[in-house]
Amino acid sequence: MSEQEFDIAILGGGPVGSALALLLARATPRPGRIVLLQSDSSSLYGHAPAADPRVLALNQGSRVMLDSIGGWPGEAAPIRTIHVSQRGRLGRTIIRNTDFGVPQLGCVVRYADLHASLAHAVAASGVRIMTGPAARIDSQDAHGVTLSQGDLRLRARIAVQADGSPAGPPRREYRQMALITTARSSQPRDGWAFERFTQEGPLAVLPHPEGGGLQSIVWCSAPEHAQALRALAPEAFSEALTQTFGTRLGSLTIEAPVAAFPLALNLRKQATDGRVVAIGNALQTLHPVAGQGLNLGLRDTATLAAALRQWLAEPGADPAGALLQFERQRRPDRTLTAGLTDFMSRGLATRCSVVEHAGGLALLALDLSPSLRAPLARHLLQGLRF
Repeated sequence: MSEQEFDIAILGGGPVGSALALLLARATPRPGRIVLLQSDSSSLYGHAPAADPRVLALNQGSRVMLDSIGGWPGEAAPIRTIHVSQRGRLGRTIIRNTDFGVPQLGCVVRYADLHASLAHAVAASGVRIMTGPAARIDSQDAHGVTLSQGDLRLRARIAVQADGSPAGPPRREYRQMALITTARSSQPRDGWAFERFTQEGPLAVLPHPEGGGLQSIVWCSAPEHAQALRALAPEAFSEALTQTFGTRLGSLTIEAPVAAFPLALNLRKQATDGRVVAIGNALQTLHPVAGQGLNLGLRDTATLAAALRQWLAEPGADPAGALLQFERQRRPDRTLTAGLTDFMSRGLATRCSVVEHAGGLALLALDLSPSLRAPLARHLLQGLRF
């Protein structure tokens, strides 16, 4: 069986893989030498992309990047104010878009809308798209990588793993589950997003792209409590949600099924292995606090595309230097973001009153001092960039 040959093979047609394909297509006069291998099976969450119910929080840096490559969906809920608090303790901080002179701090979009807009842009980019069973890497040597997708065999000079999760056991099991649902608030606040820390984990309440007072809910709690909450009738769950969150949005009434997912931190030690490079969730999976996972993955794509630009212009060159550059440039941002989300997810969920009071004082200090608040907010807004 003959092999089809490409310069770059991207495994995974989700937002990270598609964004990389678009960035690389702009960096080469031969976009047809790039192949995007996407799976025709349902997503990790049990839905085809068009029916995936998830929503995604994207910061302003990600929004600008996606807009620049024609992948931004038409419908999004802007986030102009972020309110951070701790349940049962004093102290809170507020971050506003006016602090940084930007139109919004970020946006919330439907996964299905983002996937569709990126897929449309990739289809028009000249990148080769192949759809079938999940692609896999079979072997590699000094000259390239051998891959397969069902019965199809391919050869690429570089392979990019842009889907799945890092191999091996998680670095940290959080002993938390994320409950995902949609609720309607009786007193909505346009453009406001909330992160409320409880003794079991953070509770995020975000504006939903559909508007009309809808809120996207990500409620992290101990597994036993999460399962008990999920078993409640909708009215009882809504009451528990409102009691935990508070009355800043009035009452919260759920209007969608409640999904539950275990949470863990998993990081690959190295992003590259010979001519194979991992990005996005294949490189790191993070706790959902502060919504940094996809934003970090999109920064992976931007850095990798920039590192490969010169190599793509010189077909006979060795890509080792470009991949080393990517590895070196991404390490600080990955380390800082993973450490930040790990600390935020666990630091205020210790059930230790001393730690909780210290956290409240820290939130108060951030609120009173723009110079203390700015570095944290800037990282959440755009990540660590060079």
